Parts: sequence; C-alpha cells; structure tokens
Amino acid sequence: MSTYLINHLRIPGEVPNGEGLSYLEQVEATVAPYGGKWLAQGSVDVLEGAWPGSVVLMEFPSRDTASAWYNSAVYQAIAPLRVRNAISDLVLIDSLPDGFTIKEFAKDIRRALKRA
Repeated sequence: MSTYLINHLRIPGEVPNGEGLSYLEQVEATVAPYGGKWLAQGSVDVLEGAWPGSVVLMEFPSRDTASAWYNSAVYQAIAPLRVRNAISDLVLIDSLPDGFTIKEFAKDIRRALKRA
C-alpha cells in the first residue's frame, strides 16, 4: 500500500536561500533508494480556508519505506538545511484500499455509533 508524504511548505521571502537550494540539490538522491518520487510541488489554489505557502506531495511504496527514508542518516544529515530555512508541516498518509467509498465509510461509522 502506497504512502504519501505531504509537506505544507512556507519559505520566508518565497525564494530559497543558499542553504535551501543546497537542500533541494541533495534531497532527491536521498529519496531514490527508498522508492520515493515527487508527484506534485508548487503553489495551490485555495478553495476554502487558508493555505499560505506551497505544497509538496511525494509517494513511497509503503509507510515503512517513507519512515526509513525520513529517519535515514543520509536524509537526517541534510534535514537541518530545510528546517533552518523553511517552515514545514510534514505528514504521512496511507493510500486507501481498493473499493473504498466514502459512503461505505459513513455507514461503518453509523453502525459503530449504534453499537456504542
């Protein structure tokens, strides 16, 4: 089951500085051994609420590989370049199983509420 990393990214001044560019130049090589890939990156069109900054969407083969990449010595060596120069909210979320529907999800919640 694929896992997605979502980064709500805010870069002060909206243009990466030297350290931020150094991070960007190195990060791809840290992701490749874990099967990670970029699916989307850039500005967003906000339909509701607020979303200052941009978004990065990445896919990994599994939560284990995403966690292994994030915790790897190679990635942790460059992570401070991002942390010092950007504000990031990073989350992992697993893909949905085949056949998932939101209607069935709601039915499952209703059934659970009746049992409670």
